[in-house]
Amino acid sequence: MQHPLILASSSPFRQSLLQKFNLPFDSFSPDIDESALPDEAPVELVKRLSELKARAATTLFKQGLVIGSDQVAVFEQQILGKPHNKENAIKQLSLFSGNTVTFLTGLCVYDIQSNKTKTLVEPFNVTFRTLTQAQITAYCDAEQPYNCAGSFKSEGLGICLFEKLSGDDPNSLIGLPLIKLSQLLTEFDLDVLSNQD
Repeated sequence: MQHPLILASSSPFRQSLLQKFNLPFDSFSPDIDESALPDEAPVELVKRLSELKARAATTLFKQGLVIGSDQVAVFEQQILGKPHNKENAIKQLSLFSGNTVTFLTGLCVYDIQSNKTKTLVEPFNVTFRTLTQAQITAYCDAEQPYNCAGSFKSEGLGICLFEKLSGDDPNSLIGLPLIKLSQLLTEFDLDVLSNQD
């Protein structure tokens, strides 16, 4: 393979998604400020952060295609990030109960050597079941989703919180839209299917 692949994420969920491509890759944890800028729209925020994460690779690597990704939940025009604790997770899930939340996943592919980037945003809608406080508390105790945008892990027990999912790529909900990633990599002359051993 002509381009080493680098994942700008320490998330085990994003790493396991990228493993589906059956290509070798390195990963690192990008150390960036993820705060929104004043009046920054959610789409612009995830685009900017996914690119910042990808570009952070230059401190560690001299060459390679870097994949950066960032995700926010948007509900009633408000950006909802990671809850960080049980109290905030319960608040988020209580707000979502019976409602639809849009998850925006920013995706950036950055070629260190050419300094070329391609960035996009993949939306995905989640309609939540009407949940009781007991169900929400039990879920938070079971999975402790405090480091996940939207306070759930859709690849685990979080799937039981939902009534309906709608979007082009269910992987984007976990944090890495693989359909779009495969297309972006092709634009950098890396065809996933042609690089299988």
